[in-house]
Amino acid sequence: MQQVAREHGVGLVGPIRARSTRQSRKGTVFHRDAFTIDWDAKKVTCPRGNISRRWSTPPSLAPYVNVEFSPDDCRQCPVKAACTRTDARKVTFLPRDLHDIQSESRTEQQTQKWLSRYSLRAAIESTISEFVNGHGMRQCRYRSEEKAHVQHVLTAIAVNLERIGVHLPPAPARQSRNPTALQGFLDWQHIPRPRSWRAATHPAG
Repeated sequence: MQQVAREHGVGLVGPIRARSTRQSRKGTVFHRDAFTIDWDAKKVTCPRGNISRRWSTPPSLAPYVNVEFSPDDCRQCPVKAACTRTDARKVTFLPRDLHDIQSESRTEQQTQKWLSRYSLRAAIESTISEFVNGHGMRQCRYRSEEKAHVQHVLTAIAVNLERIGVHLPPAPARQSRNPTALQGFLDWQHIPRPRSWRAATHPAG
């Protein structure tokens, strides 16, 4: 995200996923924000002042930092029940750059300014979904960039016409025509007549 913002000046506006760990779901349990991270010394301090004993970054597609505290400190801790159910607490968080972006985003998305910006993205994504799912814009019907552009323009016109039609007043109900003399005669004689004379079938002679 930082590279995209630096090279292209593009900023990603989207909500950060809510915390789903046990510590985050229970208000009486210490979650990750309760721990103090010393990035330079690669140490983490828990709410009781104990310092982590292990800092590791295992190879993975998703970069994460794993921190583990000493079992001796956790077993003797008076608030262990509010921290972990194992012998030692383990904390996992993103690397420093991504962690700072995540923390800033969590704070920013609670403001009205962020909600106003995100509402624009929601409208744009709904328009893209309308083009893709309603008008088959995931693939081009024609070859060459010029023909693809024509398809985009015509599809946009169709979408605009559909949106205009929603705001137009409903069409008046169509009045039925008066029956002809032949139809009136058939009804008077109680002779059934087909709905469409062209679709009528006659028994074979």
